[in-house]
Amino acid sequence: MTSVPGLLDHLVYATPDLEETLKWFEATSGVRPLPGGIHPAWRTQNAILPLSSSTYLEIVGPDHSAHGDPPTIFHLDSLSGPRLVTWAAKGRDLHTLAARARLRGIELGGPTSGSRQRLDGSRLTWNLTDPLQSRSDGVLPFFIDWGSSPHPAAMALPEITLTDLHAEHPDPLPLRAHLTVLGLDLRVEHGPFPRLLSSLMTPRGVLTLT
Repeated sequence: MTSVPGLLDHLVYATPDLEETLKWFEATSGVRPLPGGIHPAWRTQNAILPLSSSTYLEIVGPDHSAHGDPPTIFHLDSLSGPRLVTWAAKGRDLHTLAARARLRGIELGGPTSGSRQRLDGSRLTWNLTDPLQSRSDGVLPFFIDWGSSPHPAAMALPEITLTDLHAEHPDPLPLRAHLTVLGLDLRVEHGPFPRLLSSLMTPRGVLTLT
């Protein structure tokens, strides 16, 4: 197993208060994540931190200007604080991928299309398997295909790098088997409850997000 999965697209760090989390992240790491935009269908907003030319950290929280109930995606309606809730893997031909996974007992859901409006008015589009589908508490990723849209990691040169991403789970063997079926090399260790753990090398030292 490698320290970082080869098909990693991005990490999803969810928070009930995006601005407060961005202030904390900048104070801790020395780097301010870049403004992302809004997801109107999900009633969320995000910020982007490039980790390489093709991977990034997404910090996502409720869009408090949106009307309607609080967003439920990534457990934003129940979080008491920031948490690394899941990750996204790079994928192509997601309909075929989801169908093959289903035949092996893995329900990815979807895929469906999505979009996000950037603050400059431009729009990103993508296809993805269902991020709301239950997937071992987020340890199994959803898959995303950006198609012809520019990858969000290309917004800026990375100032922070991801040095490790792994998971813990009280029953890791079936989860390892599912990851193998999906062609993913995420390391899964035994732990008291399901969670993801990441290590970021920042200008102010190593920052661990869980």
